[in-house]
Amino acid sequence: MSGQRKCPDCGSSEIVEDAHYAQNQLVCADCGFILTEGLLTTTFQDEEHLQEVTYSRSTGQNEQLSRCKLRGIKRVQDLCKVLYLPAVFEDTALSYFQRAIEHPSFHLVSLEKKEILVGCCVFVTCRQHNWPLTMGTICSLLYADKELFASVYLCVLKELELDVPALSLTDLVKTHLNSFKLFQSSASVPAKFAEDKEKMVARTIQIVELASETWLVTGRHPIPIVTAAAYLAWQSLQPVGRLTCTFARFCKMAGTDLPPPAHLRLKELNDILLRMASQLAWLRVLNVDKKTVVKHIGDLLQHRHFLLRSSFSSGDTEDQSATAVGDGSVSSPQAAGCSAQAEGCHPGGKQKCSSVRRPLLPPCLINPRKRLRTAALSPSDQAITGDEAISDSEIEQYLRSQEEMQEFSKAQAWH
Repeated sequence: MSGQRKCPDCGSSEIVEDAHYAQNQLVCADCGFILTEGLLTTTFQDEEHLQEVTYSRSTGQNEQLSRCKLRGIKRVQDLCKVLYLPAVFEDTALSYFQRAIEHPSFHLVSLEKKEILVGCCVFVTCRQHNWPLTMGTICSLLYADKELFASVYLCVLKELELDVPALSLTDLVKTHLNSFKLFQSSASVPAKFAEDKEKMVARTIQIVELASETWLVTGRHPIPIVTAAAYLAWQSLQPVGRLTCTFARFCKMAGTDLPPPAHLRLKELNDILLRMASQLAWLRVLNVDKKTVVKHIGDLLQHRHFLLRSSFSSGDTEDQSATAVGDGSVSSPQAAGCSAQAEGCHPGGKQKCSSVRRPLLPPCLINPRKRLRTAALSPSDQAITGDEAISDSEIEQYLRSQEEMQEFSKAQAWH
């Protein structure tokens, strides 16, 4: 029987019968090609109508999901190769992707979100292994929207119940500056603007640490702060010729985005540096401003701990200094000069400085947001005096029931 037929794939005449799931089918013994296949009843809908289906059709309902899953696995592998990640990272990212693609929350999402899902699994893996990688890097590789990526990322953490540690500022600085194009001369980067990578990374880390010590990082997105710190570090390494370069031009040459809050973070960093510079006598003579203070960032960072303690003080210290000056209990001219400087005045006492010593507080306390004005009361509300009559039904609303009284007494017992 089998010798009379030939395989349409390889031309072999070795055709045998094979029982697959109790269904006979003709198979080529040389290449394994299936000439005829048996009939199965595996689909619930077909079984309900007593219709037999072939084996290929019985698994057709999962064909689209399998194709999507295989394509996602290939994308995860390609992304790991582009980022030069170790093999163990790739295995972890693949396991996360397989869990996510099989989760009901990601079955009916768009193709764009499924593409972002690949990046989220790789991003989570890198964070868990303390591998410095930013969300912006993943978004640039996938050409994905950052806000959409963030929403899918949070959904992945929630649905898969993953724990991701925060990335340290030092690692974030190194990763963010790796994408800068300022470390070698090119057509878009003149020779005077090119900078040594290690020097710039080290100086940027010091400025970011200063920002962390002065509350500028707390509750803020770190990328604008790192970008502003990198700009100051780049200017301070070779101030001549770089002071005229604007923040926007710097980011354009570096090939990085300029986040909208970065200008505010730059202004806050300049304010901190100016306040520290006011504690050095030779800088007070030079009358440094927000542009020229960049020249002295190296000296300020070298003695930043002492200058921070000298630049900021609590209200009690200021009151004690003022009392000591008023009582004439200053023991020496040097102490009198320090007290005058603490009050924000020049040693001559004729001109007052613009910077007055204040406690080191977070920016949200120094410059709180303005509260919205409440709407004016209507004439009917203004007419309420509190002496109006109260009905019995209104009184009953304020009376506690027996159950409420019992719960209240139990709560009071804990105090």
